[in-house]
This record gives sequence, C-alpha cells and structure tokens, in this order.
Amino acid sequence: MDVAAANTRAARAFVRALAAAGVADACITPGSRSTPLTIAFAEQDAIKPWLHLDERASSYFALGLARTSGRPVALLCTSGTAAANFHPAIAEASLSRIPLIVCTADRPPALRDAGSPQTIPQPGMFGPNVRWAADLPLPSGDTAVAARFAAFATRAVHVSLGDLPGPVHLNMPFDEPLVAAPGEHPPPAPGVIEVGEPVRAQPAPATAELELAANVLAHARQPLIVAGPETGGLPASEVAALAAALDAPVLADPLSGLRTGAHDRSRILDSYDAVLRDPRSGAIAPDCILRFGAIPTSKATGQFLVRHRSSAHIQADLPGSWRDPDALTTHRLSGSPALTAAALRAMLPPGSGSEPGWAAGWLARDRAAREAMRSACASFEEPFEGRVFLELQAALPAGATIVVGNSMPVRDLDSFLFSDAKQLRLLSNRGANGIDGVTSSALGTAAAARGPVVLVIGDLSFYHDLTGLWAAKRHGLSLTIVLVNNDGGGIFGYLPQASHPDVFEEWFGTPSGLDFSHAVALFGGRHTLVRDWAGFRSALTGGGLNVIELRTGRQRNVALHREAWAAAASAAWAPSPAPAST
Repeated sequence: MDVAAANTRAARAFVRALAAAGVADACITPGSRSTPLTIAFAEQDAIKPWLHLDERASSYFALGLARTSGRPVALLCTSGTAAANFHPAIAEASLSRIPLIVCTADRPPALRDAGSPQTIPQPGMFGPNVRWAADLPLPSGDTAVAARFAAFATRAVHVSLGDLPGPVHLNMPFDEPLVAAPGEHPPPAPGVIEVGEPVRAQPAPATAELELAANVLAHARQPLIVAGPETGGLPASEVAALAAALDAPVLADPLSGLRTGAHDRSRILDSYDAVLRDPRSGAIAPDCILRFGAIPTSKATGQFLVRHRSSAHIQADLPGSWRDPDALTTHRLSGSPALTAAALRAMLPPGSGSEPGWAAGWLARDRAAREAMRSACASFEEPFEGRVFLELQAALPAGATIVVGNSMPVRDLDSFLFSDAKQLRLLSNRGANGIDGVTSSALGTAAAARGPVVLVIGDLSFYHDLTGLWAAKRHGLSLTIVLVNNDGGGIFGYLPQASHPDVFEEWFGTPSGLDFSHAVALFGGRHTLVRDWAGFRSALTGGGLNVIELRTGRQRNVALHREAWAAAASAAWAPSPAPAST
C-alpha cells in the first residue's frame, strides 16, 4: 500500500473511533500536514467540523464548547508553531477539568531536529497540562496500524473523561504524499473494535475517609460550608441538603452553581464578600469548614479561611487533584461532589447541627449586606460596572448563560449577582484565570447552549481575542457581549500599584484609546454604545453578534465600588436593636 492510502486509512479509522466514543464536535484550523485528518473529519457525518482560522481562538472555542456540552471536543492543527498556540487553552482546560482531544499533525520522526521546515519538538510539548500524551506511529500498509489509530482515539476519549477529566494530546506524524491523487480510492480501513461511548466517571470516596469527616462534622457547633467555582457546577440539591442537616451557612461562589435555581437556597449566602471585608468579621469563628470546588473568587473569603487555620478543614474534591494553595486541609475526601455530599449526610447521627443562632447570624448579615448593595447601585447616577449583573439577572430568561471575563467582571459577578430561584448558568475561565481567549470561549458556549448567552468582558480582554469574533460570522452564532470599557486595566486601581502614580497609568492603567465599533463591524456584528440603563436594556434584544459597550471611568469606578462595599459592611455589622422593655 502506498503512503497516501495508508494516511487516509489510518485517519479514517481514527475519526470513526472518535465518533463511536461519543465525540460530536471537532475544531479545525487549515494546514497541510493535517490534511488526512481534516478530510476524515469532513467525511464523518457524526462529527460536526468547526472551521477556525486562528489556532488560539480555535482551542478556546473548543474549550467553551466542551465545557458547555459536557462532551470531549476534538482539536486539530498542522505542525509547527500552530500547535504551540493551543497551549494556553490546554492549560485552562487542565485546571478547569474540561475534556479535549488535542490532535497535532507532525512531520515524520526522521525530519525532527534536522532543520526541516515547520518542524518543532511536538511530542510531549504540553507537559503536565494534559492527562495523557502519545506520539502515534507513522501510518503504513500494516493492517494493524489503522487498528492502533482507532485504539488511540478510544483511549483518548476514555482518559479525558476519567476520574479527573481534562485534555489529552495525540501527536500524529504523516509522511508525503499526504493524500491520494484525484480519482484514486484507497481501500477502506479494516474493521476495528469500537468500544463505544464512555460514561463520565463518578468516583466514590473511601468509607474510612467519610466516617472520619462525618464524625468531625457531627461534633461541630459552628460549621461552615464553602462552595467554590466548579466546571459544570456543584450538585446544588445534595449540597443544600447537607447544609440543612448541619444547619450550616453556605458561602456560595457564583461559579459553584448554587446561587440560582429551584433547590433549597435558605442557607445560601451571596454577599459574604462584603461582610468579610470588614475587620469585625474576626468575631466569626467557625470550628469546622467543609469546602467543595476550587478556591473562592472572593479574596476576603480566602483570607478569612486562612485566619481560621486552626479549625478543621475538610476538602472534598475529585481524586488526583489537590486545590489547597494555603495548606489548610486537615481531612481529605476524594470522590465526586454529589456522592460525597449524599454520603456525609447519610452518616450524620441524629442531633447533628450547629448551635442556636450560628446560621441565623450569618443569614442576617448577608441579607443586610445584599440590600445595602442593591440600594447603593440604584443610587449611583452614572453607569456603574457592578450594576451590569443586576440588570442581566432581571432581564435574562431562566436557562440563559452568562460568561464572565477575568479581572474585574468575575469579581463584580461575585459581589452583585444575588441568590434567585431563576436558574442562570454562570461560567468563567477560572482554571488559570487568564484574560486571553475569553471571547472564543463564550462563542464555543454559544455553539452548545440551548438558551441565550451573554458575555461580560473588559476592554483589554476583548482586545486580546478580537480575531475570535470571526467564528460568530462564519458559523452564524448568536452572542451578546457586554463590553465594559474603562480604557485599561481597571483591576489595578484596587491594588498596591495604584499608589505609584509616576508609573501607574503607563504600565498598569495601560489605556488603549481604541474605538471597538470598527472591529465589531469588521466581523459583521452590531455595536451599541449605551449611556444609561434604559438604553442598556433596550440593546439586549436581538440575535447575532451584539456588542453593547458601557464606558466607565476607572478612578470613579473604584470609588463607587468602595462606597457600595462600605455600605454593605456597615449594614451587615450594624448593632441589632435592643429588645423593647416590658
């Protein structure tokens, strides 16, 4: 068999096995060395091919698509630096536990490290950021090679959905000629064993671990549950039921999935960040802290947890992961959050629960802080960045998705999106917390989501991924983008760098002075510059690529945030009125 026929047969066997294992989408950028696989994907009816022109945008689109659909997405590029452009999204996928099947075409091994064009060291290039990596053999006339390609595909999907989901990397060399000449029909791939679609792993924690943790919780008088960010959301009903059994307040990060929905939210707190910013929060002393998910978005919450290092800290997380940068964990539960929460509740003896007034005190402070921040937002006459989320929460229908950029947008989501029965899906790239690729991630979400999708993003992050907008034009996707434009790095106004005015504006404020309306028009979108909240609400309607720009002043925005947080803390820690005398 000639080389072209061997390439075609191996590529077809590989793609067919991916489809059999449940892969339904592939993000592909054009290139020569990847031709056999590109054609195989284009021929496979069970996999939708998504064309992209930019590898970085393609990889973040795949990340958003996989996170939203819950299924692995294939990602394909040609050899050389094209593959290196995948690395940021792969790092995010690894830390966010998002399954990707990364396929990098390569030149034959004999051409590596020999001065061949478009050839860099690709095997293992993503290091520990992938769950598994393999350098596949060159296709040949050996009938076993196509079967091996299929086996690699099947294994890749299963590994990506294992106990700790994440990306896998298959480096795939092809020799020339890459494809058969027109009119030539290579023989079909031999029959391969198709294992079928894997089931996402639901590992159970060890009984001994559970018994020890349940005993600690049963004796806690001031228990606290922290629900951090989690891809796909935490099991809201199970965590809420455990909180009820313990009568424990739940500090619910907006990315935990616990703030909105029909589950029991009676112990869900949403304004704890403002409460814990105040020095008087030192009077609160939990004796046992149970944490699900990643580290909370709220810095004040992280500092609060560190202050109570001497308390019992129970970390519940998937096997193979250790998300504890402050070394607080005293007890570890390795298993799926749903199974862990349900098992802990079942093991609690009768009479477990917090002391009288513990949960009620948290809830009262949280409620006071929430209402104070609502009032503060309503009182500000000029556009205030935090109010964006109040407006979106009121305007969007149940089932809508809000994707938030890093830096200030995710922090405003934490402060100003409150608990509500209307279910909203809240997503962000909080694995590596980068500002790159956010627009492409949101477009990937829009490709898989069933309801409307809104992205809230800052101007620097939007600039960073302008080429990602092409996917909206090419694939006819609908995405509303709320562009919060404070002309620079707004978050640095809250950090120590702001106290150095001689260097701050040039090196940290970094105003760009860009008119983004031209970029939006380039990609066929609609751009609206809004000046008040009535205009904002009006601009939310309509499909396609819809960019709503809200311009704010960085220094004034910092002042308004601090005013809102101060009002919330003051209300939360106001002395309770003395009981009336009889």
